[in-house]
Amino acid sequence: MKCSVKDVAVNYEVYGDGKPVIMLHGYSPDHRLMTGCMEPVFEKRVGYKRIYIDLPGMGKTKGKDWVNSSDVVLDILLDFIDMTIPGENFLLAGESYGGYLSRGIVYKLAHRIDGLFLLCPKILDGKENRDVPSHVVLKRDDDLLAKLDPLDAKAFDAMHVVQNVDIWRRYRDEILSGINLADFGFLRKLKAKFSFEDTLNETFTKPTLFLLGRQDASVGYKDTWSILDNYPRATFAVLDKAGHNLQLEQVEVFNCLVDEWITRVEEE
Repeated sequence: MKCSVKDVAVNYEVYGDGKPVIMLHGYSPDHRLMTGCMEPVFEKRVGYKRIYIDLPGMGKTKGKDWVNSSDVVLDILLDFIDMTIPGENFLLAGESYGGYLSRGIVYKLAHRIDGLFLLCPKILDGKENRDVPSHVVLKRDDDLLAKLDPLDAKAFDAMHVVQNVDIWRRYRDEILSGINLADFGFLRKLKAKFSFEDTLNETFTKPTLFLLGRQDASVGYKDTWSILDNYPRATFAVLDKAGHNLQLEQVEVFNCLVDEWITRVEEE
């Protein structure tokens, strides 16, 4: 499906009916990152309209020259929300850069958001500013790496703390497939940091879930701890044997905690 925000045709997919859930992927993949991990949880429930978006310059949403900052991307998302679910309250889930954008949406639309899930969210712009651990592989699969294309093997090895065939297949289908569609010329020009300070005017008091990888060498987990007081209803979980693709490496715990978050939302 397409939603035109000015001259940006935002590509998105919708699953189910009911209360809207806006899903935002990270920097360079596409919506399949989120469908791959969230649908196994939501398909067991009824009453939710899951909306998976391709961000500008990623997936099937083309970037435009005037889309040159996270401020502009945020404005596009706010317009998208108003056009596709006008006046409705919704749940919000964001991964990595999508988590950063989600915090911007909370800053602007907290009164319409009934629950928030941030998966390995980016908190600070620029890796040099982040408190992150060095990359480590806790369970290496040398036989698998030897069978892969050398470039794929290098990328997989550099990202994953746990390596096996199932994780590779999901990485290939849900993440790498989107990365291969990304317009990196456009993304390199995209200024990632908001021009405004996204500190909340008031605490966000709806059910919230933070899921972070103990071995995440991309965004870490310590920077997210610094904003926890803004979310007094948050579960904050740091999972061992999990890097930036936590949803692939710790599937059972991921499914359990996301399901429990939805239950908390329903109990409100």
